[in-house]
Amino acid sequence: MEKEEEECRVLSIQSHVVRGYVGNRAAAFPLQVLGFEIDTVNSVQFSNHTGYDHWKGQVLNSDELHELYDGLKLNNVNKYDYVLTGYTRDKSFLEMVVDIVKELKQQNSNLVYVCDPVMGDTRDGEGYMYVPKDLLPVYRDKVVPVADIITPNQVEAELLTGRKIRTEKDAIEVMDILHNMGPETVVITSSDLQSPSGNDYLIALGSQRRTTANGTTVTQRIRMESPKVDAVFVGTGDLFAAMLLAWTHKHPDNLKVACEKTVSAMQHVLQRTITSAKAQAGAGNRPNSAQLELRMVQSKKDIENPEIIITATVL
Repeated sequence: MEKEEEECRVLSIQSHVVRGYVGNRAAAFPLQVLGFEIDTVNSVQFSNHTGYDHWKGQVLNSDELHELYDGLKLNNVNKYDYVLTGYTRDKSFLEMVVDIVKELKQQNSNLVYVCDPVMGDTRDGEGYMYVPKDLLPVYRDKVVPVADIITPNQVEAELLTGRKIRTEKDAIEVMDILHNMGPETVVITSSDLQSPSGNDYLIALGSQRRTTANGTTVTQRIRMESPKVDAVFVGTGDLFAAMLLAWTHKHPDNLKVACEKTVSAMQHVLQRTITSAKAQAGAGNRPNSAQLELRMVQSKKDIENPEIIITATVL
């Protein structure tokens, strides 16, 4: 029998849907497949994601979150190696998450907090926020300072730093500002930057700042280009953050490899999803939300052992 890897436990505080793959539903399966114990707190329980015509369900408030955490604490099982969080709409809920992270970090100083600061995106080339405006100062002043790995898109990175990204140089400066705010790993998951390979490619950038044994800081920076897929997927950011957590755990000093595995697995899942969605929709029809749900279970092997189809360039 092979020696069991040291147990690694993740507390993931995200949305839950009955049908489909967003939030915890997009994070739990890949993390389990990759060998992690994942404990999920469902910040909402909806029938499906809100991109459908209809949705129904319940929202967990900050007191209820505290109550669940309290239950873990009373049983002395509030011990984690990682915390993972994504989309939240409620300021007091987000502040409660920060309190929980701080307490867990007191328990385990090596705890790594992976945060996707979900706030906005671009529409017709313009950035906009789709969460209440009062979340920005909480993310900027409270969440990011306790985070270790953050995965903003370009708009979110701009919101957090108050700087615009127009060039790769701007992006590097923004990532440096974000490092100075706290996180040692920053991945800008998507951007509007021009790709050398042409308009059909999306650029992502990563930066990892490490302190060596003798106290000097080294920063590794990378760029990745992924082929654009012509469809609106939901849950991709949640899947990305979960897989990045897993691969940075397995390759702690090699952001390049961790990102290559994450982005390649992502691409496999999206290609399988779009192929299947188009087949279901039939020739000439645009696939609907239900048909575009990520093909998660079908991609188990790709998630477990992704063939590297996207390589990162070291900057």
